Amino acid sequence: MGIFGRKDSDDTTSETSAPGAVSPDLAAVTGDYTIDPAHSSFGFVARHAMVTNVKGKFNEFSGSLHLDGSDPAKSTATIDIVMASVDTGSTDRDGHLKSADFFKADEFPTMTFRSTEAQALGGDDYRITGDLTILGVTKPLTIDLEFNGSAKDPFGNERVGFEGKAEILRSAWGLTWNAALETGGVLVSDKIKLNFDISAIRNA
Repeated sequence: MGIFGRKDSDDTTSETSAPGAVSPDLAAVTGDYTIDPAHSSFGFVARHAMVTNVKGKFNEFSGSLHLDGSDPAKSTATIDIVMASVDTGSTDRDGHLKSADFFKADEFPTMTFRSTEAQALGGDDYRITGDLTILGVTKPLTIDLEFNGSAKDPFGNERVGFEGKAEILRSAWGLTWNAALETGGVLVSDKIKLNFDISAIRNA
């Protein structure tokens, strides 16, 4: 059994075990971890002009995890993202996102997440809820995570990996800029999809 109830191929535990069931050997991953920005990503997807998706990411961020393998509910996460590091592959679009129309990056340089609750859902699945702060506005956010495993890399670092996803309505955080289309609808969707790939290194 792996972290948060993951069932490995040589595990004899029944697939029908209760959601969130935890094995004592999960204690092996218990500890404090630092997110490795060189091998992690925080991205987003927005609908543009009602017909296509624009993908972006943030290139500068930091964060930490506390994992409790015996009691996943005690696990925590903190993330700080530099808003001016937004990267959508278009210099003009990135400049607009950093401006007062969107991120107000000079006034609000970081977006933060602070977890308040964690759940093991069974299998590889994990859910973490916390406070997301953008433009000085704090609202709850729930992130669904999948545990990708743990390993020791060639440099002796003990790593854990997760993939995550969430959705927000940007207007809830005061990100309301838009433009109407002649054919109806708006230029930028209110709903934004968030996606995460996280590699974290156990602290010494």
